[in-house]
Amino acid sequence: MEPGQTNEVVIALLAAGMLVAAFGYASVGHGGASAYLAAMALAGVAPQEMRPIALLLNVVVSAIATYKFHRAGHFRWRLFWPFAVVSIPLAFVGGAITLPGQAYKVLVGAVLLYAAWQLWRSGRAGDEMRPVRQPPIPWAMAIGAAMGLLAGLTGVGGGIFLSPLLLMLGWAGTKQTSAVAAPFILVNSIAGLAAGFAVKSASLPGHIWILAGAVLIGGWLGAEYGSRRFANPVVRRVLGVVLALAGGKMVLV
Repeated sequence: MEPGQTNEVVIALLAAGMLVAAFGYASVGHGGASAYLAAMALAGVAPQEMRPIALLLNVVVSAIATYKFHRAGHFRWRLFWPFAVVSIPLAFVGGAITLPGQAYKVLVGAVLLYAAWQLWRSGRAGDEMRPVRQPPIPWAMAIGAAMGLLAGLTGVGGGIFLSPLLLMLGWAGTKQTSAVAAPFILVNSIAGLAAGFAVKSASLPGHIWILAGAVLIGGWLGAEYGSRRFANPVVRRVLGVVLALAGGKMVLV
C-alpha cells in the first residue's frame, strides 16, 4: 500500500475501535482516555500527539455522559463540587508536567486492577449493599486534589480513580457515581488539555475530527444505555471491566 493509504486504514481502524470504547466507557460515566491511549500506542501514533488527542476525545465523551446522566436525574451537586473545586487547578498543574517512570504506571495499574476486582465482586450483590452517606467535605477536597493531580499527570481524566472510591466507601450508588464521575472527568480533561496547549504547545492532527465523530456516536449511545437502561449490577460490572482494561494497559504497555 501507499503510505497515504496505510494512514487512512489506520485512522479508520482507530475510529472504529474508539467508537466501541466510547460506548463502553460512557455507559459508566467515563470518557475513555485509557482506551484511546492504548489504541494509539498500538497504532504507532507519536507520543507527543497521544495525550492531547486522548484528552480532547475525553472531553467529547464525558460531556455527553454528563448531560445524559444529569438528565436522567442521577447527578448530585453536593457530591460533585468538593472533589472538583480543588482538582481543576491541580489537573492543570499535572498537565504541565511530563510524568517520568515506568514504576508509577505499574503502581497505578495495580490499584486499578484491585478496584476492578472489588467492583466485579460487588456486582453480584445488587445496587446498594449499604446505606449511602455524604462524604466529609475536607476529605473530599483532599481526595479531589490528589486525583486532579493524578488526572493531569496521567492524562486520563480522573474518573478511574474517583469511581471505585465513591462506591467502596459508600458515598454514592452506582449511577450516582457515574453521574459524578462524568463531569469530574470533563473539568479535569479540559484543565489538562488547556495546560498542554498553554505550557507544552500541544497540537492536534487533521484527522482528529474523524476520531471525534466516532467517539461522539459511541459516547451518545453508551451514555443513553448506561443512564437509563442497564441494570445497576450490570453497570457495576461493566465499570469493573473498564477499570481492569485500564489497569492492564498501564501495567503492560
